[in-house]
Amino acid sequence: MENIERDTLEVDVLFVGAGPASLAGAFHLRQLINKHNEEHNNALGELTIAVIEKGREVGSHMISGAVMDARPLTELMPDWKERGAPVESEVTEEDVSYLTKTRKIKSPIIPPPLNNHGKYVVSLNKLIRWMAPIVEESDVMLIPEFPGASLLFDDAGKVIGVRTGDKGIGKDGEPKDNFQPGADIFAKVTVLGEGSRGSLTKKLVEKLGLDEGKNPQVYAVGVKEIWELPKGRVTPGFVMHTLGYPLPNDVFGGGFVYGMQNDLLDIGLVVGLDYQDPFTDPHRLFNEFKQHPAIAAMLEGGKMLHYGAKTIPEGGLLSQPKYYGDGFLIVGDSASFLNSQKLKGIHMAMKSGMLAAETIFEALLADKFDEAQLKAFDAKVKASYIHKELHEVRNFHQAFRHGRIWGLIESGFQVPTKGFGLLGDIHVEAGHQHMKKQHYYNRWPKQAGEFIQAEPAKCDNKLTFEKVSDVFRSGTEHDEDQPPHLKVLDTNICIERCTVEYGNPCQYFCPAAVYEPEEVEGGRRPKINFSNCVHCKTCDIMDPYQIIDWVTPEGGGGPNYINL
Repeated sequence: MENIERDTLEVDVLFVGAGPASLAGAFHLRQLINKHNEEHNNALGELTIAVIEKGREVGSHMISGAVMDARPLTELMPDWKERGAPVESEVTEEDVSYLTKTRKIKSPIIPPPLNNHGKYVVSLNKLIRWMAPIVEESDVMLIPEFPGASLLFDDAGKVIGVRTGDKGIGKDGEPKDNFQPGADIFAKVTVLGEGSRGSLTKKLVEKLGLDEGKNPQVYAVGVKEIWELPKGRVTPGFVMHTLGYPLPNDVFGGGFVYGMQNDLLDIGLVVGLDYQDPFTDPHRLFNEFKQHPAIAAMLEGGKMLHYGAKTIPEGGLLSQPKYYGDGFLIVGDSASFLNSQKLKGIHMAMKSGMLAAETIFEALLADKFDEAQLKAFDAKVKASYIHKELHEVRNFHQAFRHGRIWGLIESGFQVPTKGFGLLGDIHVEAGHQHMKKQHYYNRWPKQAGEFIQAEPAKCDNKLTFEKVSDVFRSGTEHDEDQPPHLKVLDTNICIERCTVEYGNPCQYFCPAAVYEPEEVEGGRRPKINFSNCVHCKTCDIMDPYQIIDWVTPEGGGGPNYINL
């Protein structure tokens, strides 16, 4: 496919991924350019800003269990309320509780990090769908169904743009009758705002060693549903966070329940992707969470409407890659701008995008787009409130590396010491390196050729649901006549080693039933139901051998999230 003729598009600035970071950045950059041109007789001239998005429309892949700090949105659009921003409610009621298997123990006080007074319950999906036309009307090109397939470099190694994915490739790898080659989009600056574990960002970090000297990124996966309850049962602005059941002591995470408008309840579970037991199944744990007496009572009489899952970069400041270089900047979740202690990333994504816009604006004035010029982004971040916030929680996730009890003690000391805690900055390994082999849990085959398997989950399809049923409610669609976008680089490892050593954990950690082990001679290999994929990237992160490579599918494929 390298020798085919491709369309080209030249823009001045290209944002990859139409999430909160990119949309805020593109909008703010257009504001800065327009203001400068008005004051200096159109000195910068007509500049083109483009945002490409892999989803079928802007917002269709957006998901977050979200309580939003509105500071950056207020800076960006002071009249956002008058414009009709679809916030569900200002936070009205808070509950922080510890769950045992049968009891809910409510904290008499709200811990300061979880105090959400003045924040807003939002659906990120709705927020982005609202922002998109406003950004487009400001003269920013928004181009959905254009996944970034690879970065373009010049001979000196500078990033000069993105090649978008081809369309109309059959599952045999050959072009179909409707084949359309992807385009080469050239830009003076390319901004990667692809979200958690962005595929282009991952390759760029590897190629340029942007994570040298940093902690490896660690992640969690959030699994969530939207429920419709009988009229009057939901208090908009109600926020509950839970700790404890159903998560074992050595698994980081917790539950959340947020009250939305129109009797909708946003409920989910966050599970750290640095667990030890290879049979850990975040979706199954979420079902157990819903079966807790206190949670089940909330959902009684309700109807589950929508489902989704996403990964969350939890490493914070100590896991941030170098987020600038020749011709590029990295923003939002892709650059680990997320506060894992407060479970908040939207405001950090937006602010990082806005600071990137200010950096690019200065580069346009100087007509310089090399690392020396774009390094100003780093200084702007360090002078901002998002860096201060990240610095004070820089060791939060790492504090839980030895389990919940020690984590609560260590993170407690981090509050008065502004993130230092008991031990200072903590080094951790990548999450998949924590996974122990199944014999550690005394799982041994009773006879030759036997495969160890977890008991199938039992679901009632009222309160608890199988993965496939949930995926249906995510609106996920992919053209099945295309090459799988989940690349298993060596299936022999699946068969010869993973079956025996880990019991094929891909069947458990994927929240969308993508990986279905099938027996073959000598072991098991995954049957890849890639059309189920909700683009969470858990497999790319948690595979113990790191042989799963998530790449973008044909444009427009994936979930179609509503209210998530």
